[in-house]
Amino acid sequence: MNTKLLTLFTRTPLHVGAGASVGAVDQPVVRERHTGYPVIPGSALKGVLADLWLDRTDPANPVRSALGKQLFGEDDLKANAAAGKLLIGESKLLAFPVRSAKGCFAWITCPTALARFDRDTRKRLGVPAVAVEKGKAKVAPGTDVSLSVKDSMTVVFEEYSMTAAKDDSVAALAGVLAPLCSDKVWSDLVAPKLAVVDDETFAYFAKNACEVAQHNRISDKTNTVDGTGFFNQENVPSEALFYALVSCQDGSLLEDEFAKRIQAAEMLQIGADMTTGLGWCTATLTTID
Repeated sequence: MNTKLLTLFTRTPLHVGAGASVGAVDQPVVRERHTGYPVIPGSALKGVLADLWLDRTDPANPVRSALGKQLFGEDDLKANAAAGKLLIGESKLLAFPVRSAKGCFAWITCPTALARFDRDTRKRLGVPAVAVEKGKAKVAPGTDVSLSVKDSMTVVFEEYSMTAAKDDSVAALAGVLAPLCSDKVWSDLVAPKLAVVDDETFAYFAKNACEVAQHNRISDKTNTVDGTGFFNQENVPSEALFYALVSCQDGSLLEDEFAKRIQAAEMLQIGADMTTGLGWCTATLTTID
């Protein structure tokens, strides 16, 4: 079975809703139960990818192509319903953007996220292990997110200050991660802006550093707020990096047709609020087999 790595780099905030409110947030994003990291469910990703194979010749009645039905399945009982040959996993968080006191922003990751990525890619990308102590950070020698404070190196992410150390393994990690996304913002800036923090710190930021957007409904009659339409919505910020594994029972379809369609699309819109600019992601396919 042929397998490829699909990376999704958020160009705009992303909202894939959990469908139920949590605390003060009316519309939270979907998160892993055990880590609290935001995820993109495989079902949501499959639906977006399946739409790339729609024939829109008749806008009122778009029809999935024969190849699309072969890849994604046929649910019409009268047309020999069958499962598709494409297997799509959920998209997991690999790097999360946070505000930085220097360098504008940084991407953070952690040993657990890196270990899972190395495991999921079957250790074929040579992901280096980076050990980091609790409450500290590791950065590459050429970083632009560190500050010198009293003869020591410090990073300030969001409202938290952490002691940092330069480590060549972070530079090696950036070298592995940079080619995985075609977006120049990622590939050109990941080396100076990447920081590895401990698992607890990463989980805290992934849970608490997403944006929460306030929404109001405006009355057409008065052009003022309609009191019945207020809600808030959690969004994963721009410049977050997710990855998913995509496999196919017919390797030639994944290698040729699927790869060509992803390359032609370049960007995918995932989740809610497409008409207001949310959910646009750079999609890049990488061979790991």
